[in-house]
Amino acid sequence: MTGFPILTAILMSTVFGLLTILLIPPERTKLVKQVSMFWATVGLILTLWLYFNFDHSKGGLQFVERVLWVKSLGIYWFHGVDGINMPMLLLTAVVLFTGVWTMWELEYRAKEFFALMFLLVAGVYGMFLSMDLFWMFVWYDVSLFPMYPLISIWGGTRKEYGAMKLTLYLLAGSALILPAIIYAWVQGGAITFDLFELQKIGFSLLDQKILFVMLYLGFGILAAVWPFHTWSPVGHVAAPTAVSMIHAGVLMKLGAYGILRIGMTLCPQGLGYWSDLMALLACIGIVYGALVGLAQTDLKYVIGYSSVSHMGMVGLGLATMTVSGINGAVFQMFAHGVMTALFFSSVGYIYDRTHTKMIPELGGMSKTMPIASAFFIIAALAGIGVPLMASFWAELLVFIAAVQVFPVGGIFAMVGLIISALFMLRVVQRTFYGERNEKFGHIPDVSPFLAVPRIILIGVILFFGFFPKVMLDVIQSAVIPFVGSF
Repeated sequence: MTGFPILTAILMSTVFGLLTILLIPPERTKLVKQVSMFWATVGLILTLWLYFNFDHSKGGLQFVERVLWVKSLGIYWFHGVDGINMPMLLLTAVVLFTGVWTMWELEYRAKEFFALMFLLVAGVYGMFLSMDLFWMFVWYDVSLFPMYPLISIWGGTRKEYGAMKLTLYLLAGSALILPAIIYAWVQGGAITFDLFELQKIGFSLLDQKILFVMLYLGFGILAAVWPFHTWSPVGHVAAPTAVSMIHAGVLMKLGAYGILRIGMTLCPQGLGYWSDLMALLACIGIVYGALVGLAQTDLKYVIGYSSVSHMGMVGLGLATMTVSGINGAVFQMFAHGVMTALFFSSVGYIYDRTHTKMIPELGGMSKTMPIASAFFIIAALAGIGVPLMASFWAELLVFIAAVQVFPVGGIFAMVGLIISALFMLRVVQRTFYGERNEKFGHIPDVSPFLAVPRIILIGVILFFGFFPKVMLDVIQSAVIPFVGSF
């Protein structure tokens, strides 16, 4: 370790945030929010500094922190950033910051809510930063457990059912990941959990086939891989606004990241063996999510099934095993994370004022709440891949790679995008235009203060849409050598 341990500092910003919140009396709700905002801001500032000081021309693992923790088991406190996890750290920081701001009006048990939220994000940061399999699994599980109380206490529609289904599915995935990690450790000589040391060992083809399918299914449940996706839309609908933002914006990316960072790194031949199946499931997810989304009448279910479809794009890009495909997959993880955070933030405000998410009841909302409506419409445009928005470049790269490697799959992906555009435009037309529901004619629009987090998310979408090179240079600095190692 050389210099200031900025990666540990980013992680500890959430830990210190959690500890500080726990020290505040529960009746001091405003102070809880101010402290939460302070620590979310600290994490965002540190992450922005890290992003713009990352040397993409150099590539490789940077800002490394590696300290021996348990010698007998070969466990290290091992952090580092490269072009794969750097975008994920930025995504997490942006979504946490805007999520805290979005929940500024929360009064009910605010102390517990923000404490659990920071615990969840501590797990996310830890998983993205760690390069040691032991710590990856620890932080992965830390990120899962707060979801149950966050949904079951502060959630909405069928919150107990949604919280329990989400927890059981994700724990089932965790039950596949742990034995896979132990298997890799044993097959590697039981001397280290270091991801890159295990990569050097080179597992046999049989070992890679077994390991990859366990890791793919284990992490794939969190990434909403079809047919293990059913927990996701239910969880989206049940969760409170900021939790939906983190759930769809960040947690689902944790699953795809696990497949890429652990499964594909340790088992490139296993990936080659299972890539056709991986692409098939991804294509089914793309089309299925779009078709089911077309039939929904609840705004949150629309976004939930849209997320299943968009995460299918990530899986398809990874399955291509090409530079363009993986570049597009990582970019899509980032772009989709910001877009869904904006979606749920917008729907959350509308629901808080109208107490309904049902599309038939929300006609003509653009006449009543033009600013809140504009936020949702911009997210919808990003969701259908409008040029000069971040998701356009991500999907373009995935399509190019898919058509080259899986021609039929590439066509299905394009069909899925067309259907997605159809149902998103249909939702926009039915919800925000047409005859206004006079029942909601008196509802105030978004205040300037509460508009700021939504504007920040729009700014991120547009910035990386107009300047995709700023993101792609970072991503491909890791992806090019990564694909070259296959």
